[in-house]
Amino acid sequence: MMDYLLTLKLIVFAFGASIGSFLNVCIYRIPENKSIVFPGSFCPNCKNSIPFYLNIPVLSYLFLKGRCRFCKTQISIRYLIIEAITGFFSLLLFLKFGLTPAFLYWFIFISVLIIVSFIDFDHQIIPDIISLPGILIFASSFYFLPEMTIKKTIFGILFGGGSLYAIAFFYYFFKNQEGMGGGDIKLLAMIGAAMGIKGVIFTIFTGSLLGTVFGISLMVYTKESDIKLKIPFGPFLSFGAILYIFYGKQLIQWYLGISLF
Repeated sequence: MMDYLLTLKLIVFAFGASIGSFLNVCIYRIPENKSIVFPGSFCPNCKNSIPFYLNIPVLSYLFLKGRCRFCKTQISIRYLIIEAITGFFSLLLFLKFGLTPAFLYWFIFISVLIIVSFIDFDHQIIPDIISLPGILIFASSFYFLPEMTIKKTIFGILFGGGSLYAIAFFYYFFKNQEGMGGGDIKLLAMIGAAMGIKGVIFTIFTGSLLGTVFGISLMVYTKESDIKLKIPFGPFLSFGAILYIFYGKQLIQWYLGISLF
C-alpha cells in the first residue's frame, strides 16, 4: 500500500512538472505574441530543436547541469523552478483533494496564476488573452466545487473586478495618475469567479500585505526611500489566491480569533 501511494505521488508530481514545462513556453511566448504550439522547444541561443529525451522536466536540467546540450549556453534556473513548483502544487492539491474534479479545477487555476505571475513580473502586464477567457472558464467553479454556487460566482466576479476598479478610479481622481493596471482588475475578477467574495477579500488583504512588505524590503535593500517603485501586483494577488486554496479557512478563523480576543 505504501509503495502504491508513493508511486502515485511521484506520478502526480511528474504530471505537474510536465505541465510546468509547458508553462515555461507560455511565459516566454505569450508576451511576444508567438504560438505556444509551434515550433517545438528550442534553445533561444543556438535555435537547435530540443529532442524529447532532453526535455524531461526537472531531470534534464539537472542532467545537463543547466546548459544547452548543443551550444553549452547557460539555461536560466527559472525553467527548473517553474517545473518544480508546478509539480509541487500538483502534489499538494492531490494530498488535499485526491484525484477529484476539485484537484483538476484548482490545478488549472494555479497553472494560470503561475503564467500570469511570471509574465507580470517580467513585463508588468497581464495579457487579456489569459485573464478574460479565465473569467469565463473559472466561472464554472460551481460545477467543480461543492462550496460554490452560480450566485457566489457572479458576485465574486463583480466584487473582484469592481473593488480594484474603484481603487484605481479614486487613485486616478486624487493623484491624476494610474496606480492600478487594468490587468490586475481582470485578474481579480477571474479570482472572484473561482473563489467568490470571501476569496477575493482574502486575496486582496494577503496580496496587499505581501506587496507592502516586499516594497519596503526593496526600498531598504536599494537604500532609496523616496523613489517610486514599479512593483507588479499580479504575483502577490496570485500568491494570496493560492494561499486561500490551501489555508484560507484556517487563516481566517485564526485572524478572527485574534481580533475577537
